[in-house]
Amino acid sequence: MIKTNQKKWNIKSSYDSDVVATELSESIGCSRVLSQLLINRGFDNADSALSFINKSQEVIHSPFLLNDMEKAVERILSAIKTHENITIYGDYDVDGVTSVSILYLYLKSLGATVDYYIPSRNDGYGMSIDAVTLLKEKKTSLIITVDTGITAISEIDFANENGIDVIVTDHHECIDFLPNAKAVINPKRQDTTYPFQHLAGVGVVFKLLCALEARYNGISELKATMNVAQGYADLTAIGTIADVMPILDENRIIAAYGLERAEKTNNLGLSKLIWMCRNGDGKPQTGKPKTKKPLSSTFVGYTLGPRINAAGRISSASIAVELFLSEDPQEAEKLAYELCEINKERQFRENKIVESANEIISNGQCDNKSIIILDNEEWNHGVLGIVASSVLEKYGLPAIMISFEGNDDPYDPEAIGKGSGRSMPGLNLFNALTSCSHLLEKFGGHELAAGLTVKRKNLEELKIKLDEYAAECFKNYTVERVLDIDTELQVPELKLETAKEIAALEPFGAANPTPVFVVKNMILEDIIPVGMNRHLRLIFRKEGSEFTGMLFSVSPEEFWIEEGDEVDVAFNLEINEFSGNVSLQLNVRDIRLSERCMQIEKQNESLYQEVKNGSSTLSPEYFIPERDDFSLVYRHLLSSSRCNKETYTYSRLTNDINKLLIKNHLSYVKVKIIIKVFRELNIIGIEEIDDFSFNFKISYSKNKTNLEKSNIIKKLKSIYQIKK
Repeated sequence: MIKTNQKKWNIKSSYDSDVVATELSESIGCSRVLSQLLINRGFDNADSALSFINKSQEVIHSPFLLNDMEKAVERILSAIKTHENITIYGDYDVDGVTSVSILYLYLKSLGATVDYYIPSRNDGYGMSIDAVTLLKEKKTSLIITVDTGITAISEIDFANENGIDVIVTDHHECIDFLPNAKAVINPKRQDTTYPFQHLAGVGVVFKLLCALEARYNGISELKATMNVAQGYADLTAIGTIADVMPILDENRIIAAYGLERAEKTNNLGLSKLIWMCRNGDGKPQTGKPKTKKPLSSTFVGYTLGPRINAAGRISSASIAVELFLSEDPQEAEKLAYELCEINKERQFRENKIVESANEIISNGQCDNKSIIILDNEEWNHGVLGIVASSVLEKYGLPAIMISFEGNDDPYDPEAIGKGSGRSMPGLNLFNALTSCSHLLEKFGGHELAAGLTVKRKNLEELKIKLDEYAAECFKNYTVERVLDIDTELQVPELKLETAKEIAALEPFGAANPTPVFVVKNMILEDIIPVGMNRHLRLIFRKEGSEFTGMLFSVSPEEFWIEEGDEVDVAFNLEINEFSGNVSLQLNVRDIRLSERCMQIEKQNESLYQEVKNGSSTLSPEYFIPERDDFSLVYRHLLSSSRCNKETYTYSRLTNDINKLLIKNHLSYVKVKIIIKVFRELNIIGIEEIDDFSFNFKISYSKNKTNLEKSNIIKKLKSIYQIKK
């Protein structure tokens, strides 16, 4: 059975900062915390650190360094001049939606006759023959793809045969040969002449706009870029951040300037959506906002992006496009509200599929060992990418989720399944799918995320081949989830000033991650369910100070820590503003018992192993349970089960029981033996999580169990010569 994979913490620096951090802190006049963050990102001297903070080392590259840019500009300007019908062919995620929106708005501003087409998720990813046929009927003579098209070989050949020119703009991985298009603009071309390969799809379109602006108006590239940035950097930044592109090089400039522009955007639809995200989904734009969440990369990634994405996942991506194209305040507000409502439905469907996937895995119905591949005939394929991310996060293995929803007979050998996958360092998912391309109808994506289409008859072989491929990749690679932590903080550093100072490193994203900190030996004072029990507010105390943390997507039943436990907490620092009040919030990334508590647990576990192996010198009364001991533990678990608590550590169970006893306390070893016997005799359903914890489920039985039948007890009594 695949088990939840615990995270390994990689703490890059302790509180005792090294000489370099101290020197850097003194030389640029910043705190120890900021200097350590800069060093962790490779900026270990004053010049490079200040250059990174001031964003002066990044440059905007000439758009004409992109292969085929001149060809594309010439063909588009010709189409505008002769009033040809231009269709923008997009994708249904945030990157695709923002790409379509900025290209449409810009071409319209030049007087172009332009329309757009985005396939539904039911149609599958990328271009299709049917779509090209439809566009031919609409008299389209030029298709410009955005965020797609690089692998559409046969579809573009079909367009050419029907008199339609195609310009490809894309950023996905390329196969061995390029499509036969009028121009193919992709920084990842094998023959690329562009110095930066990590533009988002909307970033590639942004460069196309800059090139068009320069040629159409006969101005310098710098002036053209400034003009385009003023009008379209906001949506470009949102698409770039939401598509998890590295926030380096010119992406850093685009993201930083774009977020600044978004705060006072001229795009009516975007302004309405930002307002609703800040003030509760669906509330009209009146008065001052209750909360002023900063327009940060985190806000884009976790709040704006999911709402834009939701349209294409379970409805139509055109809703999001029309929002960004809208010039009517009432229409824009209506569309923004609709996106928020669709996102709620997306969350509901996603949660249902996550529950279903976890049940399949926990029941041992996933045969693969190196990659998780699950399929279902009812799953909504629009949310499978998010579910795959959740499965990857929980089990620490690459995951591919496939749905045969929409087929007349989902079990027919010719039934089509659409899937999304998410991977991790060690397995390039695009390469893995390429190795099985003969089994797939279509696929595309990146190293860590990809989409695919497969027929039912090829599914089982695909599972075997991908599992073999993954096993080979991981043969010399340790598969483990690692949480990188920048540095340990002390209580005096846990303050608003620290959170404000580290904002100098914004915008955060891939390659410049949001800083993660750890504070050790905090006491968990209170656990407060919020958001209909879907999240937890945690109150911590240390050295007389109290701190509030938020742990998202963990219910009270799933939480494994108890009030009063001493814990180590890994978190992001956030400034929380509500009704004019500003406070510090810890967004908890992971939590575990403190090293001090874990040492006690390990000592207890060591005693248990000695007893189990027959080498203990302890008195048998310390560890061999009597019937009353079994009754005591059973009653306690029964009571806990009625309160919907079904997870325990052996230490916590021991402590909870002993709190109720005046004398004759139970030892950790005795309690663990009792649980082992419960499992052996099937008195209680026990699932071991690891050496220190377990899940349990109690089912009522009329019959009493004879504990003397336990082989565990018989063996212990035999080893330690205890007579009945």
